[in-house]
Amino acid sequence: MYSIGIDIGGTNLKAGLVDENGLITATKKAPLRFESMEQMGETLARMAIELAEENRIPRDRVSSVGMGFPGPVDDRRGVVIKTTNIPIRFMPVAEMFRRHWDIPVHLGNDADCAALGEYFHYEDKDIESLILVTLGTGIGTGIILNGRIHTGVNGCAGEGGHIVIVHNGEPCNCGRRGCWERYASATALISQTVSAMEADRSSALWEVAGSPENVDGRTAFEAMHRGDAAAKRVVDQYVEYLADGLASFVNIFQPEVIALGGGVSNARDEDLLLPLQSLVLDQVFGKEADVHTKIVKAKLGNDAGIIGAALLGRSRRRVD
Repeated sequence: MYSIGIDIGGTNLKAGLVDENGLITATKKAPLRFESMEQMGETLARMAIELAEENRIPRDRVSSVGMGFPGPVDDRRGVVIKTTNIPIRFMPVAEMFRRHWDIPVHLGNDADCAALGEYFHYEDKDIESLILVTLGTGIGTGIILNGRIHTGVNGCAGEGGHIVIVHNGEPCNCGRRGCWERYASATALISQTVSAMEADRSSALWEVAGSPENVDGRTAFEAMHRGDAAAKRVVDQYVEYLADGLASFVNIFQPEVIALGGGVSNARDEDLLLPLQSLVLDQVFGKEADVHTKIVKAKLGNDAGIIGAALLGRSRRRVD
């Protein structure tokens, strides 16, 4: 049997046919275009149907369809509560989808789906808890506890990017000030790197990037390896900010694993994972214990959301 996972982004839809081993066997991509909620349901159903048909998979060999949305959902009612960057509010997606294909439909938050994908494919199959932290434009987090997605009382749990680490700090789009993602996202690292460049015209950051417009999440790490002091200060401060938020997650949940995703996570272990592990351990309760949270790199990349969405319907990985 197969399942289908659909990752709903701000501009594109990505669907994958996933086998019983949680592996993607085929994919399909299309632009996100709809003029009404009814059309949205039809578009999603048509994409799933075409994915199965194009790969000669009979419909009765597809057990379920799962979808990951950028916002909170109510999977029990099959409703998307709201989304960011897409004008959806309280949309009964599952009902609309089943008008075109009568099949079990499951909904999840996109970060939760990615966490579920990473959890399913983690090398140690005996773990029960994993938190995925994705460092991108903001910070996305998905929480797996006791083998299940933790969605909270209203589907909005897991917004880890909006814990405050600097009181009255930089304003965040969520309305708070000093949110973790304002200091530890890839966007934040880029901003911090640009500020360091502008403050020191002799920095090797200029050699690496050429101009502030070309700065990315790798710039500071690369300049640091050229012996640049300004770049090292940027990296050290960034890793400390990242550790502050991770330590809060450990203190609250004590997960077995925290997996880091996003381009920044591809930095060398000695530059990111190793100092993070040390800084986090220094801040958490229970540091005297024999077992501690492992901080690792996420392994599925952009496939995590599709795989996790497809797994939503499996009893072994059922959601709250």
